[in-house]
Amino acid sequence: MVIGLLFALCAMLLNSVAGLLQAEGTRRVGARRPLITQPTYLAGLVIDLLGWVCTVVALRHLPVFAVQAILGGTIAVTALASRVLYGSRLRHLDRIAIGACVVGLVLVAAGAGTSTPEPASVTAYAWLVAAMAVLGVAAVALWRTGWAWALAVVAGLGFGGTSLAIRAVQVPRTGSGVVALLSQPAPYLIVGFCAIGLACYSRALALGSLSQVTALFLVTEVVVPGVIGVVLLGDTVRDGWYVPTAVGLLLAVSGVIVLAGSPAQAPPRRRRVL
Repeated sequence: MVIGLLFALCAMLLNSVAGLLQAEGTRRVGARRPLITQPTYLAGLVIDLLGWVCTVVALRHLPVFAVQAILGGTIAVTALASRVLYGSRLRHLDRIAIGACVVGLVLVAAGAGTSTPEPASVTAYAWLVAAMAVLGVAAVALWRTGWAWALAVVAGLGFGGTSLAIRAVQVPRTGSGVVALLSQPAPYLIVGFCAIGLACYSRALALGSLSQVTALFLVTEVVVPGVIGVVLLGDTVRDGWYVPTAVGLLLAVSGVIVLAGSPAQAPPRRRRVL
């Protein structure tokens, strides 16, 4: 459990650093300096990848609901870092929301059961495959509607499905590791859910406001897969911790919603580069 918590916290911090570096990269874009050539943006992508690796490790040791809730705390870390680096204004409500996130994450982490992922059942895989198919159809149907909020929800479900698929992977313990791994449905579900999440999140950001998209995306990504992990994959809550864990999730999600619309999340002014 301690290993899972440490890697989940590392993923949260790495995601925050990656976001700040990528934001800095966008400030330096100019006519002769496209985004893909910005060192800070590229560094952010590399750190994003490291954060994803830490998330994978965390999901092998902690229930989905605990890992997702901790990752949701990225927005609180980013708000504090933006305050230090760019002088972004933190409202009194933002400070309360950050406190709510911290308390909520502590409760969720304390309530997480110590369980190694069990082999996913045929029923669990059937539901995950069906969910991916439904999300794929929804993504196509919503693509040209202009409904940023709906695309943000689908994106959150897509990335949440990725976490569920990672949790469902059974790590081979024999010599034929790669063959055994690729014979499972989980790796293909990871790719499918991730593609849906990335596409819909990008499209939602292009259509809607950052605060609305971020709030809907994070809340969906935290809550829905956590519940599904308990129902389908056997994720557990410690005995006697059901109410504190539910309160922790509520506090963390409420803090995320407030911080998503905070002025502290606004990107810094873009630098003029020739």
